Amino acid sequence: MHGTVKLFPETESRGPTRAPLDRIMNHAFPFAAIAGQDEMKRALMLASIEPAIGGVLVFGDRGTGKSTAIRALADVLPERETVAHCAYGCVPQSPAGLCGNCEDHKPLKTVKSKVPVVDLPLGATEDRIVGALDLERALAHGEKRFEPGLLARAHGGFLYIDEVNLLEDHLVDILLDVTASGENVVEREGLSVRHPARFVLVGSGNPEEGELRPQLLDRFGLCVEVTTPTDIATRIEVVRRRDAFERDRQAFIESYAKDTDALRKKIVAARKRLPQTDVSPAILEKAAELCLSLGTDGLRGELTLMRTARALAALDGKKTVTEAHLKTVAPSVLRHRLRKNPLEDVGSTVRVERAIAAVLP
Repeated sequence: MHGTVKLFPETESRGPTRAPLDRIMNHAFPFAAIAGQDEMKRALMLASIEPAIGGVLVFGDRGTGKSTAIRALADVLPERETVAHCAYGCVPQSPAGLCGNCEDHKPLKTVKSKVPVVDLPLGATEDRIVGALDLERALAHGEKRFEPGLLARAHGGFLYIDEVNLLEDHLVDILLDVTASGENVVEREGLSVRHPARFVLVGSGNPEEGELRPQLLDRFGLCVEVTTPTDIATRIEVVRRRDAFERDRQAFIESYAKDTDALRKKIVAARKRLPQTDVSPAILEKAAELCLSLGTDGLRGELTLMRTARALAALDGKKTVTEAHLKTVAPSVLRHRLRKNPLEDVGSTVRVERAIAAVLP
């Protein structure tokens, strides 16, 4: 923080906006109750275990539970330690560092808080996203005070963009800058504000409505394809659960409370196990062979394969990554990293599956 710009204390800036969000989250469809869509649920859990994987992109048909699953994720995430009364939700010991206010007020008092899952609406303005000068305060009291935006609220959590492929280009540029640097910088109207903004970017959309810019696509560690269930039993179960939820939300949520708690404990255990989970040279070699056979650019494919497979092994309670883990995560990691070939008559998922069959028979 620079100059005389003041921040809203939590009671002013975050209190009025956080309460409605919490109420919505508390009545969201339970993550544990989502039937089918195993790849999507697994990808979201792996990203919560190992944020270094990168974001999660969920593309597919309308009405397949994309938004429902992403918004429901908040209830299975374990609570975190944050600095009390920090407008940015600074996390002590975070590699992202602390905001200027927290740096100036050590030692810090911490509190337990929920991991945020923040929606970024398509119609949101730039000021709403990055933060801006509180004009009302400036006019009434002649005081410059900065009102944090959605990027500040998402720090240490998840930023969700529905219909991400329809996001305006200038907003995409902002997200690219912030995700690359891990901080949000606002310099306008005499303001000079810099604060940490590290989050897992999650996007969903329908590929028929347009493609994602390559630069933003590359920021997503995992890409999941969701389709409408084709078997009768799954379709009936999805409809039955949704109907039960809409008839009595509280009772339905309570009926899945034990399953939700079990998933939360599983994520906590996986995070603790992750640093001790080993990736052997043989597995790294297979990961490199997969990427070479598919012609992916750069080395981000291998890095993400390694991190994702290790997170899956930790989630499974294993201390060593196996070829089975690599096979499971490879489609999500690689399908959006392939070069387009107009002569190919098959989709990217089929190409990845063929490479897996050849490299990991």
